Amino acid sequence: MTLSPERNTALIKSKCRELGFHQVGISKAEFLSAEAPRLERWLKEGRHGKMNYMENHFDLRLDPTLLVPGAKSVISLTLNYFPSKKQKENTLKIAKYAYGADYHKVIKKKLKTLLSYIKTEIGDVQGRGFVDSAPVLDKAWAEKSGLGWVGKNNMLISQKKGSYFFLAELIIDLPLVYDFKVTDHCGTCTKCIDACPTDAIYEAHKVDASKCISYLTIELKDQFIPSDFSGKMNDWIFGCDICQDVCPWNRFAEPHQTPAFEPTNDEWLNYSKNDWMEITSEIFVEHFGNSALKRTKFEGLKRNISFSLHEIKKDEKT
Repeated sequence: MTLSPERNTALIKSKCRELGFHQVGISKAEFLSAEAPRLERWLKEGRHGKMNYMENHFDLRLDPTLLVPGAKSVISLTLNYFPSKKQKENTLKIAKYAYGADYHKVIKKKLKTLLSYIKTEIGDVQGRGFVDSAPVLDKAWAEKSGLGWVGKNNMLISQKKGSYFFLAELIIDLPLVYDFKVTDHCGTCTKCIDACPTDAIYEAHKVDASKCISYLTIELKDQFIPSDFSGKMNDWIFGCDICQDVCPWNRFAEPHQTPAFEPTNDEWLNYSKNDWMEITSEIFVEHFGNSALKRTKFEGLKRNISFSLHEIKKDEKT
């Protein structure tokens, strides 16, 4: 390998920006000792609901050298997804991150290009890219590399960018120049805690995933959503943006510049509640076949719609 860590770092960061990443930060690949007890306690308290996969690969989540032998650096990246066009008011709602193409595919392609560039320009570097689909604590690494701080809603927040961005990592066996953590700027604000309709944010920086609307509409695979949440879903049928929408730092959010994140068809942005009720499997595939929304599948979306519409009818009777 050639070039100094400083030069290698400059090359990599420049390429990351060329690929369209919002922010890039680098941290030393080492065991996340501070996160270990927090993760263990969260799991023991059952805050992960029925996401049993969270109990697997505990060590891998904390030690990047188990994912990439000889790992020296974790390159943390963000990619903006804040949309320029949003859904109409007073309708059933989809989380903004699912408006366009599945982010896993979009970002994995960019990470593959980045690793190939590193190998070409620097030498025989080994590494792996991760996008929310492997045992990696992405928020911990992003915070460690100075991209922002983990807010009271457990989202990574950037003082300049807000929180509407995807997180990704490239773990490599190349020493680089490491960045530093930034300070927490949530202060005394509790808007995200106060706004959560299901009380999923039960304490600052602590989220009970089993009560989160995103979990209930995506991760929970049961035939029915528990009746305990009736009247608390606020029309969300896939994911939820409430704690981000109320966050003061998102006044700095700007529309993304990634064409793939634009809706393949704008029609559904203007859907009324009745339109959602009448959606067919064919329309689902046409509008969302390449979206992250396909994760819930058509049957899951219909379950979520039915639960929300039941709330509406119930409200109309009272």
